[in-house]
Amino acid sequence: MIRKILAGVLIVAVLAGILIAVKVLQIKTMIATSASFVMPPETVASAVAHEEHWPNLLPAVGSVSAEQGATIASELAGTVKEIAFESGATVNAGDLLVKLDSSTEEAQLRSAEAQAELAKLNVDRSRSLRLEKTVSQAELDQAEATYKQALASADALRATVDKKNLRAPFAGRLGIRQVNVGEHVEVGKGLVSLQSLAPIFVDFSLPQQELSRLQTGLKVNAHADAYGTNVFTGELVAINPDLDVTTRNVRLRARFANTDELLRPGMFVRVEVVLPDEKSVLAIPMTSVLAAPYGDSVFVIQPSAAKGSTNLVVQQKFIRTGNSKGDFIVVETGLKAGDRVVSAGIFKLRNGMSVVENNELAPKASQTPTPPNT
Repeated sequence: MIRKILAGVLIVAVLAGILIAVKVLQIKTMIATSASFVMPPETVASAVAHEEHWPNLLPAVGSVSAEQGATIASELAGTVKEIAFESGATVNAGDLLVKLDSSTEEAQLRSAEAQAELAKLNVDRSRSLRLEKTVSQAELDQAEATYKQALASADALRATVDKKNLRAPFAGRLGIRQVNVGEHVEVGKGLVSLQSLAPIFVDFSLPQQELSRLQTGLKVNAHADAYGTNVFTGELVAINPDLDVTTRNVRLRARFANTDELLRPGMFVRVEVVLPDEKSVLAIPMTSVLAAPYGDSVFVIQPSAAKGSTNLVVQQKFIRTGNSKGDFIVVETGLKAGDRVVSAGIFKLRNGMSVVENNELAPKASQTPTPPNT
């Protein structure tokens, strides 16, 4: 019995040894395989950093304001008798907008005019009698003073009646009316907005360091998000004589023809002052830049340093960027002309990774992109 047990134990030990040997051999084989395994290269698109001549631009953020703009309000209280405009209409200077009830003042005006006519007759009569020395000079003076007071009273009532006929002070486009016929309006109540849209101004600011390069007459470009890639061209017409004491910025104003009235007061725009001299820049596609809190970087494609290897690898380099134009961005430091950078697929890369270039499917970068409306 003991012999059978010993034989069974021996058999189990032999089998266990065989299994252990097989597993050790498998593990050694896996280690050897992993040691010799090479990750396949990642496929990326590439672009070459190249020099270009760009217009020398001073970018800023601006706000559109009307050359003339006002909210039409009543100087006198009264009841609206007539509204002579439609919301959004274009009007000329002097056009009647709103007429307030002035029947009481008109009646008072007729009475004042009658009093003035009577005073005028009294003055004429007193002058004739004075020539005959029938009345004294004091009586003539009193008659003339009464006549002047009557004229002044009539003029005051005439001005009151005129103020109750609200007219456009300048030509422009009206907004949405804020009053209805029969409504009683108080002094200063806004009735409608009137804005002159052509030409129009854009106000913006630049740092004091740029003051020496600024002069009236420079070309100014404006871009509004509402109109996509449309560029509005204007002219720098005013430079504020003093600087903001808090920001040390100088306030500027550009005039735009705005004949199509696309720019509207209060609109936000991106502004570029075009300086007369061009500058040489190093440009790469914007898709090549990997933005991060610790700085922007790109992946430069270069030959592998391994002896005898013909593979391409990537090296991450930190850069400082400048202005952008279309799909391109300026690299101020960190690259040199001729460097080949990854333009698509940067998020799957790390330093030293092997890559293969394939630019067949990558979209072409352009300074004036026109993407389809999707």
